[in-house]
Amino acid sequence: MLIDAGLACLARGGLQAFTIDNICRESGVSRGLVSFHFGSKDGLLSEVYVAAYRNFLAILMPDHVTDLRALINGAFSEELYRHDPLNIWLALWGEVAVNPTLRQAHRAQYTALLSRIENAIARHAAEHGLKIDPASLALPVMALIDGLWLEAQIDPELFSPARARAAALALLSHALGPIDP
Repeated sequence: MLIDAGLACLARGGLQAFTIDNICRESGVSRGLVSFHFGSKDGLLSEVYVAAYRNFLAILMPDHVTDLRALINGAFSEELYRHDPLNIWLALWGEVAVNPTLRQAHRAQYTALLSRIENAIARHAAEHGLKIDPASLALPVMALIDGLWLEAQIDPELFSPARARAAALALLSHALGPIDP
């Protein structure tokens, strides 16, 4: 309940809204439960980050899908590419830069995500007889997704899910050939 409340607070107002009082009000529990279960606000924030990644991966790569088109479609699906999830990520990314506890959680989650993207690229390369280094492309693919998400928060009218999806597929097609449906 506290993790879900933390996600709701981040979606509503970023880190400013991620207060113990707001989270407890949202979840209907007392402040002591935060300390009891998470040790501190940072401990809760770290677990909220892991939960946000778990939710993100469930949509982006359900059942460890390793198809590049499915990955891009998931990244720019209506479920992920909307205000609340993007607002959560913007708040978390900003805090990762200055919070060592959150940076540690980020590194573990991001490394796992890059591995999944690398596997999707390797599968595509193998199916199409491409001689590429999947590890060298995984980070730019994730950076492309992150960048388009950031732009969607700055100007959602300019960066619709369809436009972002098309841009990502076009760029990947230049590097990897046609990304089959």
